[in-house]
Amino acid sequence: MAFRQVLQLAACGLAGGSAAVLFSAVAVGKPRAGGDAEPRAAEPPAWAGGARPGPGVWDPNWDRREPLSLMNLRKRNVESGEEELASRLDHCKAKATRHIFLIRHSQYHVDGSLEKDRTLTPLGREQAELTGLRLASLGLKFNRIVHSSMTRAVETTDIIGRHLPGVCKVSTDLLREGAPIEPDPPVSHWKPEAVQYYEDGARIEAAFRNYIHRADAKQEEDSYEIFICHANVIRYIVCRALQFPPEGWLRLSLNNGSITHLVIRPNGRVALRTLGDTGFMPPDKITRS
Repeated sequence: MAFRQVLQLAACGLAGGSAAVLFSAVAVGKPRAGGDAEPRAAEPPAWAGGARPGPGVWDPNWDRREPLSLMNLRKRNVESGEEELASRLDHCKAKATRHIFLIRHSQYHVDGSLEKDRTLTPLGREQAELTGLRLASLGLKFNRIVHSSMTRAVETTDIIGRHLPGVCKVSTDLLREGAPIEPDPPVSHWKPEAVQYYEDGARIEAAFRNYIHRADAKQEEDSYEIFICHANVIRYIVCRALQFPPEGWLRLSLNNGSITHLVIRPNGRVALRTLGDTGFMPPDKITRS
């Protein structure tokens, strides 16, 4: 492949922005005074910017880890030319697949006045046991458990962790529950203040960028990682990873203790294996609070 062609590919790969893809405009009819419907585009939050590809166009560099985007093409050795470029490209390519298991916390006491008082209910503890058993039964070598620092997520992690001895646990504030982005269509029963979207949205987007991406080029074997957090966070992450309009996150529903399985291939392609699976729980143990 001629070097000029490589540059053309690089330009194509770098055309879109991951933060911008997210805010793919979805035309929504907004009645006017005369009764006509005028399309409007969903407004991206203040912390996002840049151009975006057209609707339905997959951005191969969504995680900013496309090999060409990791290279400084200006430093090309003119004498070695294409051979050196091919070698550098190969050095930047991911080789392993990442399996991301997103677990929603179990049922908790929603009436707790303080966050620390919103502990798991007895049923919630049973749910966590069932989820832990299910994960252990998969026979996978899990690399780590990353969990939200909120009480209900910590307690869910402790119970699940007993079924996965030896797997390290990491706590993070990035995965705490919040309002990721204003949902479309809007709902009447849940209307956070605009400032909450502004603050939580940037944090949850940071969690996505930090944890959801193709494997590092140095990773040799496939990895299996568990993230124990919250419904809003998981639903937003799923929409972002699949490059669906993130404003649609509230159209998805997740049960307590459910398992969502994302697969990220070395080429950056993303697949959703399961969404909110609780088929391993008896019907009388399933809740969505």
